[in-house]
Amino acid sequence: MPAPLVADGVKSSHVRPGAIAAASRTGVGKKIWIDLENTPHIPFFKPIIRELDQRGYTVVLTARDAFQVCELADKCGLNYKKIGRHYGKNRLLKAWGLAWRSLQLLGFVLKERPIMGLNHGARAQIVICNLFRIPTVMIMDYEHSKTPAIVAPRWEIVPEVLLNENLHAKSKERIRKYRGIKEDVYTPEFKPDTSLCKQLNLSDTEIIVTVRPPATEAHYHNPESEKLFIEFMERVTATPEVKAVLLPRNKAQELQIRANWPKWFEGGKVIVPKQAVDGLNLLWHSDLVVSGGGTMNREAAALGIPVYSIFRGKSGAVDRYLQKEGKMVLIEASDDVQSKILLQRRDRNAAANGGGRNALSDIVREVEGIVRADCRI
Repeated sequence: MPAPLVADGVKSSHVRPGAIAAASRTGVGKKIWIDLENTPHIPFFKPIIRELDQRGYTVVLTARDAFQVCELADKCGLNYKKIGRHYGKNRLLKAWGLAWRSLQLLGFVLKERPIMGLNHGARAQIVICNLFRIPTVMIMDYEHSKTPAIVAPRWEIVPEVLLNENLHAKSKERIRKYRGIKEDVYTPEFKPDTSLCKQLNLSDTEIIVTVRPPATEAHYHNPESEKLFIEFMERVTATPEVKAVLLPRNKAQELQIRANWPKWFEGGKVIVPKQAVDGLNLLWHSDLVVSGGGTMNREAAALGIPVYSIFRGKSGAVDRYLQKEGKMVLIEASDDVQSKILLQRRDRNAAANGGGRNALSDIVREVEGIVRADCRI
């Protein structure tokens, strides 16, 4: 695995803003830089990278050493530079970490000279691209995230269910839409692999529930999510023939959960995979999903798996759309944990995916349109 790249000996004051963008337009080629900051970025960008490559673009990747980003990128065979890490939930450390990682990315940008920065909320990439006037495109699907001006992208590509008024681009003309949801980009390509059941010791006689704890370090975290998570886990451990596959967001969260609720893990009732697993495959071999995050909920919805959201931050347009379509149940109170979450088996012989296939083609088309409009090559 590549060592972290730092900008030793390079000072931003020695580089004229716009010089990198200008250099990239003099024959370097159609090079698009994608920054992978979070675990869901790996499956999401993999088909996008393939499609861009088939259209003659060179795609270069950086990855932040956070959660299981690098582990999953390695598993998917992605060639990337590991740059920076996560600095926890403290706001001052977050701000410092953003500034430091932006500086660390400087050397990569000077070397690669991309014509565009493409991301799904990678703030450090936006900072460095804005500094050197490189067009940034942020694909996003949650309209309530806080975005200061310094990390505002030039362009946005969002699901068509989102309203323009809640987005971050400076003008409506720089907001592009795609059909479906983000998870429709990659779930249509999913094929189940039964070897996971043996790996995790999952039995056909058990009701399997995949559980994702709330993102306690995220700026959008609401403590109500933790309360619902604990109440549901207590219900799981008290219910016969139910087994939970718990997916903590990092090692620190796992250790905290194990320390606070050791009884959950007695007798193999609750297991934590020892290494990164294919998330879609795990969802497919589950009877239901309960999660305090966004991506896993929507992946389950895209695969047609019963999913219950214990996320208690501001509800996004995508989740409200999925609820309206009957593809997701929003858990909003303690009573809902008992009354709305159905602990029952599902038919796993149904088709793996019946979702639309428009999202991927729409996004790639919009990226190419932005290249023509804003990236002189």
